[in-house]
Amino acid sequence: MISLDQLRRIPLTVRAPVMVATLMIVVSAIISERVLSRLQEMQEQQLSRVVGTYFDGLSTALMPAVLRQDTWETYDILDRTRSLFRSVSPVDTVVTDRDRRVLASSDPRKVPVLSQLPAEYEIRQPERIQIEADTHTGVGVRPLLYQGKTIGAIHASFDISHLLAERRQVLQTLLATNAGLAAVFAIIGYALARKMVKPVTVLSEHMRTAAAGTPHLIPDDQFPHRNGEFADLFHGYNGLVEAERERTNLVQRLADEEKLTSLGRLASSMAHEINNPLGGLFNCIDTLKQHGSNEKVRRTSLSLLERGLSGIRDVVQAALATYRPERSQRPLLLQDLDDVRLLAGPVVTGRRQILNWSSLPNETPIHSLPGSTVRQALLNLVLNASAAAGNEGTVSVEVLLEESGSELTLSVADTGPGLSKAAVDVLTAADPWPAAQAAGGLGLWMVRRMVDDLGGRINVRGGDGGATVVKLRLPISYPREEVGHAA
Repeated sequence: MISLDQLRRIPLTVRAPVMVATLMIVVSAIISERVLSRLQEMQEQQLSRVVGTYFDGLSTALMPAVLRQDTWETYDILDRTRSLFRSVSPVDTVVTDRDRRVLASSDPRKVPVLSQLPAEYEIRQPERIQIEADTHTGVGVRPLLYQGKTIGAIHASFDISHLLAERRQVLQTLLATNAGLAAVFAIIGYALARKMVKPVTVLSEHMRTAAAGTPHLIPDDQFPHRNGEFADLFHGYNGLVEAERERTNLVQRLADEEKLTSLGRLASSMAHEINNPLGGLFNCIDTLKQHGSNEKVRRTSLSLLERGLSGIRDVVQAALATYRPERSQRPLLLQDLDDVRLLAGPVVTGRRQILNWSSLPNETPIHSLPGSTVRQALLNLVLNASAAAGNEGTVSVEVLLEESGSELTLSVADTGPGLSKAAVDVLTAADPWPAAQAAGGLGLWMVRRMVDDLGGRINVRGGDGGATVVKLRLPISYPREEVGHAA
């Protein structure tokens, strides 16, 4: 027995022809039944007229002999009239008197003369032809009336095998015709269903492709030849794909602009961070030029040069590690997140803010997290927190790794007035894009996009004094041998 789910999994191009063929079979069965019923009625009517003619002629001839109860004359009449009514195909004929005794029979050996009428003859109804399909015969009874009184009866059976053969022939013709028509309609239905479903198949394939990756436009050669609902649907799908491409390109451009804007803000601060040690370095060089022969002065100046150049190198390397595209696929190191402190340090210092930084120095790479992406997300949160905290505010950053090594938590808090509802919706709503457009800027939207791509979670809550705490929870995985070390 086919279940409903299994039936639904059958392609529509198969279900439609099968349903058409089934409907055709049902209709054919109903029509065949009506045709056979009508044929049977016509045959019975024709048989009744022919048998009635036979009984009428035979009754007239037998009336005098039955009145006299002349057995021999009755038998002689039956014998002589057999050839006259050959077209009726009588099988046997029995004439009885008023007491239901047999006066004569066309087959005396089967029904002896002067015997009592057999039981199978007794149950026959007068003036009605009964069909006995198992013996291929039709039987009837005609009472013999004289002056309103019954003086006897004629019992006769007739061969109707030719009528039954005609019914079988008609039935076989109907079955063959209906089977042929059902097959033809099934084939036509299959061809029409395939033609009708083809646009839906094309559209579904493009939708599956779109769900798996980048959507593609439906080529013009796959469009329906005529304008109609499917053509409108194809045009609508292509319009949706073009709109999605424009939206994706716009978002990418805005993201790049936001990234460049962040880099510009940092560059202006980094210029001060680099210029400050450069002044001291030039002083060291002047000192070496004037007092380079003094061993103590030379060692002190070289030490100052080395520390100043190391500081400049750390700032430059942190910027390169964050913004250089070719390193975007490098796995994240926990120590890499400290580069964000170097990048955001000038911004925090320029606003006379306090930066509380808590991290776990660890050189173990987190293979499941891309270093550049996570670093950029944390930098965006720190810059937003710094802007929200205002002058002389406090920004707190905490990096935690679960003991099981299954989750990395990045927490950024500030003492500002808190995030707006639109900004919170960017980080927590099911669809962040409308909220990102209302909030303005794409820093938080880029953070949300990164967390969604990595399968993480974002929690936003308020702290004491209206402070905001944003936590990024990123699932991570390690090679089996590194799990213990990461924990």
